[in-house]
Amino acid sequence: MSRIYPRGTRADSSNYMPQVFWNAGCQMVSLNFQTPDLPMQLNQGKFEYNGNCGYLLKPDFMRRSDRSFDPFAESPVDGVIAAQCSVQVIAGQFLSDKKVGTYVEVDMYGLPTDTIRREFRTRMVPSNGLNPVYNEEPFLFRKVVLPDLAVLRFGVYEENGKLLGQRILPLDGLQAGYRHISLRTEANFPMSLPMLFCNIELKIYVPDGFEDFMAALSDPRAFISAQEKRNQQLKAMGIEETDIKDPLLGVDGNSTAGAGGKKGSKTGGAKGAAAGAKVEEEKKEDLKFESITAESLRAEKGFQKIARKQQKELDTMKKRQLKEQLTMQKQQCTAIEKLIKGKNKSDLVSDPTVRKLVVEQTVQWSDMVERHRKEEWELVRQHLTDQQDILKRLMETSHAAQMKQLEAKHDREMKEMNSRQAKISVETMREVANDKTLRTKGDRDRRMKEKKQNNTKKFTDERRFAQKKNDREIEKLKSKHDKEMETLIKDVQNQIELNNNEELEHQLAPKMEFFA
Repeated sequence: MSRIYPRGTRADSSNYMPQVFWNAGCQMVSLNFQTPDLPMQLNQGKFEYNGNCGYLLKPDFMRRSDRSFDPFAESPVDGVIAAQCSVQVIAGQFLSDKKVGTYVEVDMYGLPTDTIRREFRTRMVPSNGLNPVYNEEPFLFRKVVLPDLAVLRFGVYEENGKLLGQRILPLDGLQAGYRHISLRTEANFPMSLPMLFCNIELKIYVPDGFEDFMAALSDPRAFISAQEKRNQQLKAMGIEETDIKDPLLGVDGNSTAGAGGKKGSKTGGAKGAAAGAKVEEEKKEDLKFESITAESLRAEKGFQKIARKQQKELDTMKKRQLKEQLTMQKQQCTAIEKLIKGKNKSDLVSDPTVRKLVVEQTVQWSDMVERHRKEEWELVRQHLTDQQDILKRLMETSHAAQMKQLEAKHDREMKEMNSRQAKISVETMREVANDKTLRTKGDRDRRMKEKKQNNTKKFTDERRFAQKKNDREIEKLKSKHDKEMETLIKDVQNQIELNNNEELEHQLAPKMEFFA
């Protein structure tokens, strides 16, 4: 239970505006209305339909504990069907027994977004208070977010602004059609003769761009016949059936042929442009990156320069080793020749001096060859380690270039999207400004606000989708880079392992070598 108290410094006898508290889910059941003003009229008009006998049940969405309700909501609430109301004030009867000019105001009270005051007013009918004929264009309340909380107020005034009669009608109890609406006094007492003759239309609110969908749903036979007729005409022009797109799901998001064969609504132009741009964006191919392999990195100029330098070091070492081998070979041959000079070949076989010299030379040669092999293996191992660092650095540079290219693509797409969205916003403003059906500034402002809200939501969703898409592409590229780096390291490690295996095989082989 909510309790509302007047302000402590309040000194006048003005009444609460009950609609504000109804919107917040409160009901004021103990009232002290003293002044017959608008708040009193709203309260008595609201409770007139239960005979002023007590509480009124709040709407279902305000009674559910699992739902939170925002009274300042400007978009339709989930589970609540927004309404559209059109009121045409045709004539009045017995409004006054004097020859005075009269006019009628039609207001709506509800949520802040549904409240429309002092905008819809008929023309002044001079010197006729008995049976004035207004024949005004219908007053359109285009979007009523919460019909259960909305009320219509009809006010009949003299030309000097004096109230002749009024009537409060809750929207949820309103009946469509031609109706005589009896009036009430300012204190909400019934008046016997004064009444208004109006034409009331109640519809479901349909957002811009979906009128043809509703027409197709309400009259599917007419829509299907219009589709078949269109397909036959296209076939007569030589267009195959497989090339004929579904007109209900065209590029512009609207059906190109409605239930009566009409074109898509004019108000869906901006939305169609946005949808078309989105389809065009989806058709763009994703940026393709070539796989970076060890072979492609070894073919780069930076690696080739290091590889030539390493090969030069290896060739220099081999030349030095070959020179050392030739020197030792020459020395050993000279020593053997001196030892066997003047001796018989048969004696050399059993000569211990020759045997000892051969053993010493074999050990010297084996040690030298072993040392040369270790130097070569160590140098090759160092070269492979250096190559691994160089290849990793080259791959990181290539990965950074690809990532930079992808980010540049994302920035370009975001700029294009922002430019397209700004263009849609300008087209929306121009469309609302040129809409001849919007007769009042308030109606135009509301339509502009609604369009901006729709565009804001659509743009936000589009940017969120684009950001998610960009994040997925970045994660995919990072995963690809990690796999390429892993493959590169594995390739270099395999080469190092082959070098180590060669060294291990040599260690398991016989150690003694000699030059004969």
